[in-house]
Amino acid sequence: MFDVLVYLFENYYTPESCPSTDVLTKRLVAAGFEHEDISDAIGWLYGLAETTEQSGELSAMSATSTRVYARYEQMHLGPQAISFLCFLENSGAITPALREIVIDRAMATPEGPIELEHFKIITLMVLWSQEAEVDHLVLEELLAEDGDKLLH
Repeated sequence: MFDVLVYLFENYYTPESCPSTDVLTKRLVAAGFEHEDISDAIGWLYGLAETTEQSGELSAMSATSTRVYARYEQMHLGPQAISFLCFLENSGAITPALREIVIDRAMATPEGPIELEHFKIITLMVLWSQEAEVDHLVLEELLAEDGDKLLH
């Protein structure tokens, strides 16, 4: 699923530039992706669209709000993902509302604790779906694999 999401990010400038589901599925099959991965990715993207639609009340959240993670969220996200999310929020790269969308989409994945590389892809896709402006250094951090990280 994550390979499909990365492919969409790399090949479509905005979510609106993606073709219809049928056409997109055909293109993804032609690109060599498995049907199960395509189905999982498209389902995940539909969930992202639903979460985004329902997030209207989240935009009223205070920028100084504190997020307390439930035990099941801690177990599913893992300490690396939670730390990375705190880094993004503290650096101003995401708002509390975007944080909640990222958490929702991360919780929608079957694995847990989620790998940091996959969490970065989820975050990148949420920002892509919102057409959010992302600082160059933050984008570089999202695209870096764990072994490629620069020392801070």
